[in-house]
Amino acid sequence: MVSEMTFDKALDILLVHCQGESGNVLLDGAPDIPGATIIEKMNHLNDVDPSLRLFLTREPRAQVVHTTNLLLPPTRPDADAAFIVLQPDRAHPMSGSNCICVVTALLETGRIRMSEPETLVRLDTAAGLILARARCEGGRCLSVSLDNVPAFVHGLDVAIDTPKWGRITGDIAFGGVFYAQIDVGRVGLKIVPEAARALAEAGTAIKALLAEQVAVSHPEIPGLDEIAYVMFRDYQPDGSVVTCTTLKPGRVDRSPCGTGSSANLAILHARGLATTGDKRISRSIIGGTFIAEILGETTVGGRPAVLPRITGQGYVFGRQQLRLDPQDPLTEGFALSDTWGPQVGEL
Repeated sequence: MVSEMTFDKALDILLVHCQGESGNVLLDGAPDIPGATIIEKMNHLNDVDPSLRLFLTREPRAQVVHTTNLLLPPTRPDADAAFIVLQPDRAHPMSGSNCICVVTALLETGRIRMSEPETLVRLDTAAGLILARARCEGGRCLSVSLDNVPAFVHGLDVAIDTPKWGRITGDIAFGGVFYAQIDVGRVGLKIVPEAARALAEAGTAIKALLAEQVAVSHPEIPGLDEIAYVMFRDYQPDGSVVTCTTLKPGRVDRSPCGTGSSANLAILHARGLATTGDKRISRSIIGGTFIAEILGETTVGGRPAVLPRITGQGYVFGRQQLRLDPQDPLTEGFALSDTWGPQVGEL
């Protein structure tokens, strides 16, 4: 049940994107979120009271491409700030492009003092502690390198039965959230802008099938137990990969996807195709790039894992204030299939 949301101040939102992917940052005005840790706060937003997320991520205040990152005080002493990724379907624990947007916002608004040429920012997330190294010059954040949480493989060549494409296979891996990564040719498509709608529909359909066929669970973090995204991939002869992460209810990531690129490093490592020190370029459907690097090896719950670093750039382009009108009948927002896609009813 959605509770009655109340907040007295206007919501102050910085408009940011990372390689074309919206990653707006809610700086001030949010109500207190119950929970002793960030994952408890995320679970509260998902399981108890989603009203703030609905207010921020649906029409008429947001469109299908908008994500809002809820900036919070850290719940652990070794972090400078915390954030939760708010998207139309739910609150998510981690996102590389959104993390880059948050770091850019913190530094360019002065909430964390910028040091040149590099500023270290430690972020408390529901997936764990993220160390960000921001390259700074002239008061601007020129790039952000994220030392992400360990990435590991759940299963390679996992069979997925589909009514449209028959039995296909994909790799299931964790890079901050769980991914199913599938060669795009298996669904008869290419990762090009004109195929974005078809890719979105294919990805959301496969995600629904995965929920019935494949169970996942992080061995060390209770509550991280769903395949959040389907990412289509197209490996290139030069070792780079073109990616297309699909998001409910029906759109594609504009960025190369940082957590997905981290999961891809774990997959390449598990297949013997990458090792410590190797770098790979991840390229998005619109041509944006991240650099994905394996910093080292570790284990997670006894499973082999890699330590990924993702480098990209965010851009601040505006500011917005939102307020709650208690008489507004659309405080929880709405979504229509003309823009949100055929699975809009699952929101």
